[in-house]
Amino acid sequence: MNLTKKILIALVLGVVVGIIFTFIPESVFSNLDMYVLSPVGTIFVNLIMMLVVPIVFVSIVLGTAGLGEPAKLGRIGIQTITFFLVTTALALCISLALAFMIKPGAEGVFDVSVADFEAQEAPPVMETIISIIPKNPVAAMSAGDMLQVIAFAIFIGLALAFLKDKTTGMYRLFEQANEILMFLVNLIMKFAPYGAFALIASAIGGAGLDAIGSMAAYMGTVILGLIVHAALIYSLAIWMLGKANPLTFYKGFFPAMTVAFSTSSSNATLPVSMKVAQENLGVSKSISSFVQPLGATINMDGTAIMQATAAVFIAQVYAIDLGFTEIIAIILTATLASIGTAGVPGVGLIMLAMVLTQIGLPVEGIALIIGIDRLLDMLRTAVNITGDAACAYIISENEKRRDVS
Repeated sequence: MNLTKKILIALVLGVVVGIIFTFIPESVFSNLDMYVLSPVGTIFVNLIMMLVVPIVFVSIVLGTAGLGEPAKLGRIGIQTITFFLVTTALALCISLALAFMIKPGAEGVFDVSVADFEAQEAPPVMETIISIIPKNPVAAMSAGDMLQVIAFAIFIGLALAFLKDKTTGMYRLFEQANEILMFLVNLIMKFAPYGAFALIASAIGGAGLDAIGSMAAYMGTVILGLIVHAALIYSLAIWMLGKANPLTFYKGFFPAMTVAFSTSSSNATLPVSMKVAQENLGVSKSISSFVQPLGATINMDGTAIMQATAAVFIAQVYAIDLGFTEIIAIILTATLASIGTAGVPGVGLIMLAMVLTQIGLPVEGIALIIGIDRLLDMLRTAVNITGDAACAYIISENEKRRDVS
């Protein structure tokens, strides 16, 4: 039995066990979660996160150096950023349209005097842009500041590309480091089914059937938005821009999507998604190494869909009308917010606080959705990494055709 089947079986079992946990006393579940499920899930996520910073750094260096001349790097960089911004804006438009049609918060069944939600302030956009260049690259790696790590890695990669023969030994060292990291990824992934089972069982058992039932309309709207975006926007992009069959793409990339679903973290899934894109989809190693780590940091279509739906949901619960200006503000703020936030579990709530503040909605409304957010986080992370891989796949296929012609 291959790893993908094992993870799928573990996810299904996790769902079943999680539902069973909703019928047992909370004290019993709390002990099981504290001493079994959470430790197993946390260990699995930590094992992958342990490799994220070194993999991003090494991959971006190799990817930048492998792209060679600055003209090619600039062309691929522009294509990547354009794809990310356009698909994020489309994701927001789709989710806004669905939220206004379905009206998940207009039933009048929600108590708006909810518990306070302590919002973490998102960094201003200009501050994010300025801080991309690290004062101390080592400190940036230690803190896991991915934008700064990527920026420093691009500079090192450019230096290797320009110096070429003078730095052959250093380039070879980075290649060897990459081999070591990929070996460790394969080793850690043997633990994936157990981690996936523990994470999904803990998430469903913690949310409870009552919370899931009362939030069914909101959850359904978000899930529908994710499905429409992946099935329509990504499929059309792969077909029209990549000249490829979307079904072949999804079949090849599915193993990475299962890992993203269980970890709820684009960064934690990055080592697996790069490996799958290169081996199953034939994405160029240099392009995959450049595009996918960048996408895990700044491209969050699934998270954007949640933010737009949640903003409309909260406005409907509080009976606040959103005008054209507020809708445009949601699209612009959520698109820009995705650039400055890390691909880790729960980051969508931080971004949502920024969006709500920008359009004048009560941030306390986040408490309405926080109970079931982890479940939706799993789904939107799978969409997030699929967008990164689709971009890498399209650019890789176009570069192959360009080289042939």
